[in-house]
Amino acid sequence: MTSTLDARHHARIRTFHPRRGRTGTRRAEALERLWPSLGLDIPADPAARGPVDTAALFGRRAPLVLEIGCGMGDAAVAMAAADPDRDYLAVDVHTPGLGRILTEIEGRGLTNLRPARGDALDLVRDGLTPASLAAVHVFFPDPWPKARHHKRRLVQPATVALLADRLAPGGLLLCATDWADYAEQMLAVLSSEPTLVNLHDGAAPRLETRPVTAFERRAIDAGRQVADFAFARRP
Repeated sequence: MTSTLDARHHARIRTFHPRRGRTGTRRAEALERLWPSLGLDIPADPAARGPVDTAALFGRRAPLVLEIGCGMGDAAVAMAAADPDRDYLAVDVHTPGLGRILTEIEGRGLTNLRPARGDALDLVRDGLTPASLAAVHVFFPDPWPKARHHKRRLVQPATVALLADRLAPGGLLLCATDWADYAEQMLAVLSSEPTLVNLHDGAAPRLETRPVTAFERRAIDAGRQVADFAFARRP
């Protein structure tokens, strides 16, 4: 069993690459105009963090889905639009994708999707309570391909234990990667978490509920095979 100290130690290791990208005029305008009412900032200072009032953020109480590392928002937008009975919170540290999500929210009239900016693990640890999530999506996290950087990969025992704790009974943890060795690590780590049960082990065809994103199409074009995993929180 992973101790609280172990989980906090792992949380101090950055699991994402800082990236630069051009936000674009339309997305920058959306960030300036819509972020105060629709966006959620995750404080970097632990003393400033606290439970998130998701009912106030979405204007209702509904099952909550968390996407960690939403990128340009392709999956979050498509899944939220197809699933209006659940709320989607899409987290990333890079503003271009968050700006795009805001433009999609406004353009499509999506009331069940909100972007969050900051480290998702800080949010999970200090902003979300146990059994508060209907699902967690971890689609194509940074693979950190060099062996010396594998400790930075998001899917680690301490992190999976934390995510599983935040899932309601029956809640789903969905993961996908296009890196073969990371797929092996995901399966091993997810399978070793005693509170989770394996529903889809990556060997079968892709999960139909996950939309094909531009990122995934590039991976397929490059000859990399995509592995999907679905684990559920035990009752």
